Amino acid sequence: MASTIPDPLPRSQGAQGTPSAAEGPGRIEAHGIDHIPDGERHGHPRELFSVWAAANVNYLSLVIGGALVLMGLTLWQAVAVIVVGNLFWLLTGLLATSGPAAGAPSEVITRAVYGVLGNRVNNAIGGWLVSVCYFALNLAAAATAAFALVEKAGITADTPVKVAVIVVIAALTLAISVYGHALIIKLYLPITLALVGAFTVVALAVLRHADFSYAPAERLGGTELWALLFAGTAMIASGPLSYTTSADFSRYLPRTASKKAITGWTALGAFLPSVVVCSLGAFAATAVDMTDPQTALQTILPGWFTPVFLLSLVLGTISINALTAYSAGLALQAVGLRIRRTVSVLFDGAVAVALTLYGLLVSNFLDTVSNALQVIVVLIGPLMALYATDIVLRRVRYDGLALSDETPGSPFWYTGGVNPAGALALVAGVTSAALCVNTLYTGPVATALGGVDLSLPVGMTVSATLYALLMRNDSAVRAARAEA
Repeated sequence: MASTIPDPLPRSQGAQGTPSAAEGPGRIEAHGIDHIPDGERHGHPRELFSVWAAANVNYLSLVIGGALVLMGLTLWQAVAVIVVGNLFWLLTGLLATSGPAAGAPSEVITRAVYGVLGNRVNNAIGGWLVSVCYFALNLAAAATAAFALVEKAGITADTPVKVAVIVVIAALTLAISVYGHALIIKLYLPITLALVGAFTVVALAVLRHADFSYAPAERLGGTELWALLFAGTAMIASGPLSYTTSADFSRYLPRTASKKAITGWTALGAFLPSVVVCSLGAFAATAVDMTDPQTALQTILPGWFTPVFLLSLVLGTISINALTAYSAGLALQAVGLRIRRTVSVLFDGAVAVALTLYGLLVSNFLDTVSNALQVIVVLIGPLMALYATDIVLRRVRYDGLALSDETPGSPFWYTGGVNPAGALALVAGVTSAALCVNTLYTGPVATALGGVDLSLPVGMTVSATLYALLMRNDSAVRAARAEA
């Protein structure tokens, strides 16, 4: 049986519902993808609000919001797209309910969907590879802001300085990821408050200059408008859809924690800042040139605030990347590598730093990664839909210990280690989505519809529907639904 080797740190069990000293923010988290016993469960669902809020008050949201206006939408069309796209955070919240139910991270729970061996492929591609690419892209964005901050301090941002800046930002990020869950819960409330304070100043400056009646010189209509609306919604939705790992941050909650509260605090924590910050980007695009948001925003911000603004961009990116690196570390373990969580996190960070350095200093590799992630929505949509459907089918009832069993005798071994229902539904969903794409290439369905890209709704609907049909008579699913 392949299992994680926990970090060699003692764990003393505190009172029920209370974290012991060994589980505190000052100690490296001992658990990896192993099951969390009930005696080590603690906390309240409301803690999840700041975890997701801190990760979503960030530079990328500003950029995406501005991009919607640059693409040709009116201001209020862009705001509508932002709201609709961010509603997908409800699915992220739903997925988080499986963490306390199983006492396991998402990377293990999805064995119920794909089987023990099939899930390793899922974690290698849908988990580890996607996470590392996002880590590199976010790190590059933070590094750009940090380079400007260094220049303002009178230091020339030459190549050695840039390398040092990237390494320092990555080190700070990975420190949070290595210490793990308790430190994330502890740090993210003050980080959220600090970022809210900084972005409040940005909001006041942006709203003072925004044109609330903005519309492009040539307003879009008909098929062209619908194509842009669907594309913009998919671009916004790609954020929440990429977080099929929300159970990683809820698994330490008691199994009796309210499922509605877990869903609500997770979704609300991400939805509110995402909508606000993305909308600020859209508002700003009516007043300044958001093709270079960092430089453009500095023209309307108070001079004294510019260093604070740049620092907040770096802090926001550290927050989101710490979650990304944490989950990427768990994904690498779930692939089947017998390494400690701390080692897997550091390895992921090293790969992301290498990609970032290569992309920023040597080639346009990050552009290639970014383009690949535009297409990967055909994968992450069905992945999210399958996971959510499984949770609904089982009524959020999972046996965490059984999920930890990777032997051929495991109830989640299915056929040769693969769940045919999950594999078939995923392939069908991805194939259907690929036929509807209009990003780096135009699929036949998109061509027939005049460029309208329906890959997101079609891929998610096909995969969810087929999986529900194939699993409706599964004995384990029926047993879970029959539990009192």
